[in-house]
Amino acid sequence: MRFTEDAHMSDLIHDDYRLLQVISRFGVNLGFGDQTVAAACKGSGVDVPTFLAVVNFVLSGGRTNVDELVDQVSVSALMKYLQHSHSYFVDFRLPAIRRKLIEAINCSARNQITFLILKFYDEYAAEVQRHMEYENTHIHVYVQQLLDGKVPANASNYAALAHQHEDNHSSLSKSSEELKSIIIKYYPSDSDMLQLSDTLMDIYIMEEDLFSHCLLEDTLFAQAIEQLEQEIRSRSTRHHTDSTSNSEDNRSNGPEEISEREKEVIRLVVQGLSNKEIAEKMFISTNTVMTHRRNIARKTQIHSPAGLTIYAIVNGLVNLEDVQL
Repeated sequence: MRFTEDAHMSDLIHDDYRLLQVISRFGVNLGFGDQTVAAACKGSGVDVPTFLAVVNFVLSGGRTNVDELVDQVSVSALMKYLQHSHSYFVDFRLPAIRRKLIEAINCSARNQITFLILKFYDEYAAEVQRHMEYENTHIHVYVQQLLDGKVPANASNYAALAHQHEDNHSSLSKSSEELKSIIIKYYPSDSDMLQLSDTLMDIYIMEEDLFSHCLLEDTLFAQAIEQLEQEIRSRSTRHHTDSTSNSEDNRSNGPEEISEREKEVIRLVVQGLSNKEIAEKMFISTNTVMTHRRNIARKTQIHSPAGLTIYAIVNGLVNLEDVQL
């Protein structure tokens, strides 16, 4: 099910309990009654399109078309959500599970396995913390510079910065698998079985939550940053060209002209093709398609496919039979 801003916020939770975490990390408090998603988000100062993009991404298990979501996302709102997620894992979830694990395995016992299990858990928690600390102090700082309109000099692009990240997402997954395996196979016989099973369930749930979080970073967030990078660099290049060419040819103060490549992109959008399909058709990258679409939106002040359809028909770019209705 794909939710829209007209859905009742409570229906999200009834549909999938995992969305409780999404709602809380965006800073929307419970007690919203029968408010719609739009009303509840606006009341809490939350960007509605970004909220819906994350909700629908989580619901799909990351299998949704990211191209369709990325243009809806506010990078600053999404980064704030990810920072709140980091705080949840490091400051709340991991310590809470550790407390339950201590109660379950009875650390007062002489069995050394109990201490080894706890030691392994602490190493796993430290790995998660290092991973998220790196993102907070390196990747998010870099993105904030982009949001401030700067081209950071300390990294060539987001992909290069992310590549430097030693504790990558796959290593977190492997550590989590090993932690579960150790508890399942080697738990101390004098442990509280009910408590230990409940703690293990918490670890499984946290692992799924962490996987969804990492997938969101690797796809939707990464693509949104790459799109922002292109926009900033394009703006910087344009500003440099404008300042060096000094005004002889700057006669027109009217709207910028749509290029032939941009016209072709408009035609394909009107035909209902996705960014990926347009890229394949035009033999260009998806990032280049997104840059064309941003330039088209800037020049025409039209941001929706429906608006572009009307624009294309009025300006003779397509015939009515070519239009995807």
